[in-house]
Amino acid sequence: MNKPDCLLGIDIGSSSVKASVIRSDNGELVGSAVSPKEEMSMESRQPGWAEQHPDMWWEHVVKAVRELISDHGVDPTPIRAIGLSYQMHGLVAVDRSKNVLRPSIIWCDSRAGEIGRKAFDDLGYDFCLEHYLNSPGNFTASKLKWVRENEPDLYGRIHKIMLPGDYIGMKMTGRINTTVSGLSEGIMWDYQKEAPAGDLLDYYGISRDLLPEADSCFEVHGELTPDAAEDLGLTTGTPVAYRAGDQPNNAFSLNVLQPGESAATAGTSGVIYGITDRPDYDPQSRVNTFVHVNHLPDKHRYGVLLCINGTGILNSWLRRIIGTGKAVSYEEMNKLASQAPIGSDRLNFIPFGNGSERILEDRDLGAQLNGLQFNRHNTTHLLRAAQEGIVFALNYGFGIMKGMNLDIRTVKAGHSNMFLSPLFREAFVNATGTSLELYNTDGAQGAARGAGVGAGLYAGPDEAFEGLRIIDQLEPDPVKQEQYQEAYHHWLNTLQDALKE
Repeated sequence: MNKPDCLLGIDIGSSSVKASVIRSDNGELVGSAVSPKEEMSMESRQPGWAEQHPDMWWEHVVKAVRELISDHGVDPTPIRAIGLSYQMHGLVAVDRSKNVLRPSIIWCDSRAGEIGRKAFDDLGYDFCLEHYLNSPGNFTASKLKWVRENEPDLYGRIHKIMLPGDYIGMKMTGRINTTVSGLSEGIMWDYQKEAPAGDLLDYYGISRDLLPEADSCFEVHGELTPDAAEDLGLTTGTPVAYRAGDQPNNAFSLNVLQPGESAATAGTSGVIYGITDRPDYDPQSRVNTFVHVNHLPDKHRYGVLLCINGTGILNSWLRRIIGTGKAVSYEEMNKLASQAPIGSDRLNFIPFGNGSERILEDRDLGAQLNGLQFNRHNTTHLLRAAQEGIVFALNYGFGIMKGMNLDIRTVKAGHSNMFLSPLFREAFVNATGTSLELYNTDGAQGAARGAGVGAGLYAGPDEAFEGLRIIDQLEPDPVKQEQYQEAYHHWLNTLQDALKE
């Protein structure tokens, strides 16, 4: 009996790598594995810095895929294509021998913020917004400029720069390439010229030769080399047929592809990602517009991304702090948090403790706990205030998206990360006033479906979502909505006071 064709998706996050295999005929999950079991480390050699070595990502890609095969009994022979999802905005630099020259400057690293602000001023706000839809900000192009200024000898040895997913693709196929969506996320794409952002690169003194060739997200980017296949335990020649940043991919995994649709995720960072067919932008570049995975020359699709850096990382920090020597599960934390009242008895957690925040115009405000009363507050209030603070920060950015005329009434999310928390889900729908739909998918499964599209196993994205099922739907509750709005405005006053300092 022939085994059904399967697809492998790999999601390379900053906390862990997840690999999932699905059947291509019905989307059924065959198996998943995560590596490492505890979170990957981030190196912070100076305040505001965040680095990870790309070799660590590859190590855990190998471990996750091999665990799928050895511990979950996944047969690699029917895997017909591989898709990649990856942490956005990181900078990887390699020499002509494809050796990594330095640790990757990853998405939450703040060091290039001033470089991006100066470029915004010098090139002109109108020019940058009309051509790039964003300030150059703290994105990949600005990070490369930082390397050019501060590590000139190393910069002179760079053959190509790439994004984290491009690096894993190179390790798999031996080919160095990227996508148009990827170039846009690094502020290296000119939307008016439909070409790399030459004016910004020239301003930074960066040669366009350092950029990889750009392909479509849904396309065979290369095939597994014998060495990569041996490392992974897979078949030589298996096509790598999809690549996207984690947030566009999260939207794709939820079948969020058309204007008016939106997706959310709440992992290390928290994101709301809305789709539009217009190249719109926020004049202050507090939310960012990128090329979506299904963008075509005659059918434009853009993703407007609201990102809060300090999301799941705040929850994981609290887990370590309150554990006092014994492991406390997230489920236990959620139960404790639910014992405190809505608004956490006026205890406010400002969650911006993971680098500069775009919604604050690249300010690094730091996390803050306000209103603490020793005689009234306990662990339950602290845990609830953290979850509410994350939701309120998302709602603050959600208001910016509404100001861009994005009419978002329903948000889709995978049943994972902080959306596993009933309290977080309740706070989200009532603070934002939106419906929330939860689905039986995640980024790795989305990347697997994308590989099926890119390899031609599906005629198009619509065919890829067989097996995608809604598992829960939540609507705002009028009474709770009023309570959460009151709590949000108290939190907002605290934030505005902090921004004045």
